[in-house]
Amino acid sequence: MPSSGPATPERWVEEWFSGGSASSAGVWVSEETALHYAPYFAGVRVIAEDVASLPLITYERLARGKRRASEHPLYPLLHDQPNPYMTSVGLRETLQGHVITWGDGYAYIIRNNAGDVVELWPLRPDRMHPEFTPSDRPGKGKLMYRYDDPVNGIKAMLHPDEVLHIKGLGGDGIRGYSVIGMARQSLGLGVAAEVFGARLFSNGARPGGVLKHPGRLSEGASKRLKDDWETMHRGLDQAHRVAILEEGLEWQALGIPPDDAQFLETRKFQVTEMARWLRLPPHKLADLERATFSNIEHQAIDYVTSALRIWLVRWEQAIGLRLLTDTERPTYFAEHLVDALLRGDTKSRYEAYAIARNWGWASADDIRELENQNPLPDGRGEVYLVPLNMKPAPTPEEAATPPPAPAPPAPEPDEDPDGDPDDGDPEEDPRRLRGARGIEARREIAAVYAARLLDVDRELAEMEQTKVGALVQALADGGSMSTFLAELEELYEGEIRQATIDAWLPIFLEFAAAIAEDAAADVGAEVPDLDTWVHAYVASHVGYRIASELGQLTGLAGLADAAAALAERLQAWVEGRPERIARWQAAQLPNAVAREVWKVAGVTSLKWLTFGSDDCPFCSALDGEVVGIDEAFAVAGSSLGLGEQMKISRTVQHPPLHPGCDCQIQPA
Repeated sequence: MPSSGPATPERWVEEWFSGGSASSAGVWVSEETALHYAPYFAGVRVIAEDVASLPLITYERLARGKRRASEHPLYPLLHDQPNPYMTSVGLRETLQGHVITWGDGYAYIIRNNAGDVVELWPLRPDRMHPEFTPSDRPGKGKLMYRYDDPVNGIKAMLHPDEVLHIKGLGGDGIRGYSVIGMARQSLGLGVAAEVFGARLFSNGARPGGVLKHPGRLSEGASKRLKDDWETMHRGLDQAHRVAILEEGLEWQALGIPPDDAQFLETRKFQVTEMARWLRLPPHKLADLERATFSNIEHQAIDYVTSALRIWLVRWEQAIGLRLLTDTERPTYFAEHLVDALLRGDTKSRYEAYAIARNWGWASADDIRELENQNPLPDGRGEVYLVPLNMKPAPTPEEAATPPPAPAPPAPEPDEDPDGDPDDGDPEEDPRRLRGARGIEARREIAAVYAARLLDVDRELAEMEQTKVGALVQALADGGSMSTFLAELEELYEGEIRQATIDAWLPIFLEFAAAIAEDAAADVGAEVPDLDTWVHAYVASHVGYRIASELGQLTGLAGLADAAAALAERLQAWVEGRPERIARWQAAQLPNAVAREVWKVAGVTSLKWLTFGSDDCPFCSALDGEVVGIDEAFAVAGSSLGLGEQMKISRTVQHPPLHPGCDCQIQPA
């Protein structure tokens, strides 16, 4: 028997040095040999490549939101090139592959004199040995990383701030479990099935058997017959050849036929087993047996949110722990961009974009950027739209401020400002005559429904005063603040919200229908059905009011004299809110409904007309302004005014511009 030496080591010697152990199926499984098994290698490759392919961005936290911190030294290392010879994808792919096989991935951190990370180099996990030395003090100890590389003759003890350690699930929090070690039996069974199939085909896809002879063969004849038979039939090239059996020779097959042993089913099951170990949907391992067009998209999204997400979090937190300093950590962080992996089909994507656009949290340019398109020219895509029924909720200070005095009544459209209708005044403004009948009709309609709205809102304010007053009294009698706040929220989100909707909805439905009829007559169009629009309008305005009032009362509850402050606020609502609401809706709803009707009728542009606020420097700045019907007269964040400037807090697509505004719109 040949001896085993350094030049010609036997198989068991190689496997002993490379790690691993034999499985119950008789197959030796190690971190190296397991990668020869196709389903496992495919799973490792999927996760490693997907993690590495996602852009890894270094951000700076802002007071609200974040920005790319491209000036930070860590940004190019994580995003582009971690060392002179590797790309970011190459390093992260290597480390992630190590984690999925050995349970840990390591990179050596090189810093400059200022302490900034300048390079990252991968380290072999089978040569790294974390060593934790506990201390006598509970929760204290020392962690070091011993690196032994006999191939290159490197031995080093590394401090934690010199090692970027990405670890998987583990039992001690220091090292991750080796997936190969945990899945050794499953891998062994899968590899054994592969070996069985390979040997089966090497024997002509037939199991072993015996040749039966009626007589007795000599030892030489028996050996010669066996060799001749194997030479003729072993291997795929020799399969299905005709054999001639002489002198009563018979063939008898031995072993279990592959179908009876469920050979193919075993191989298919092992693919699912590998998916289970790696937490992958089977289609990621090319097992499409149960995949359909209707579920594969959702499986792909589930893969990101379940299988992939935990790896991304592990990377991001390890980067924060080892690559950022204590002073940097509150300000900077690293995060992967996963938007590309979560993209749905075109129809679903565009429906989501439509929702974001219509409800105002995405502009056309925001959406085009997500679709890798350039912005619209001239800044047209930077405008944010909001539903017609949306307006900012008032701040507590605004809600407590008495409403401004009502604007003086506007002159009749055919009334000459200087009192002489026949003098042919060249200053006569023809815009005040165009559509005047419609504007005046809408004002008369608004006056009727504003009075009704004022009455019902006064009843609502008095109900709130009674209900909240009872809660305040219970608090004053020794009740707990937490109970008060919980009951207050339940009251407003339940009974008061529903009572407000029930009181407002019938009025707004009639109000909108009357305005819609008049606006449609202005342009000779049919009256559209606005019931759904009105329901959304009411729900939105009620929602804003509930949120605002609940926020104000919650804030007052924390004051030293909470009972008096709450009672004062409730009384202020009873005295001032109904009139303020009625006046605002008398200006808001007619313009909103008219715009909606004209949009349906095909009107493409609107003109702003200033009436009751002629002396207002802000409204006068918009007088005569013409915009597209889907565009805004004023954009949130801009300033507006003649001389004195007003900061625009919301995107304005129709009047009123501010409380007390009596401006109107008409088709341009």
